[in-house]
Amino acid sequence: MTRRTLLGYFGAVLLLSAAPAVYAAPSPAPAQTTTKKKTTSSKSKRKPKPASQKAPTPDRIREIQSALQRDGAYQGDPSGKWDDSTAEAMKTFQDKNGLTPTGKIDALTLEKLGLVLKLPGKARRFQPLPR
Repeated sequence: MTRRTLLGYFGAVLLLSAAPAVYAAPSPAPAQTTTKKKTTSSKSKRKPKPASQKAPTPDRIREIQSALQRDGAYQGDPSGKWDDSTAEAMKTFQDKNGLTPTGKIDALTLEKLGLVLKLPGKARRFQPLPR
């Protein structure tokens, strides 16, 4: 055999004998990335939040207080500030009208107060119903 063939066999034997040692060695830890992996936790199954509503303007709060005052639930002059007395008046009104007394503004309460959502074009604005 020639020297070249002999070196080729020797190299092949050397590689084959080293293969089990290479495969048995622990693999290096993967490099950390800044991207987050998607998980199947309950958080990922939640529905996306709807666009948040804007806080009512002082004029709108005055309208609501006036409607609560007409009903007898709100005492005092409409101030345009959503304070504890306004929230309590709202709870009283909601309870009296068969709604869940949360003290918060919602569509059903506004409807019962005679204030409805009017949609001219894209702008949303509550308007009082004619009495």
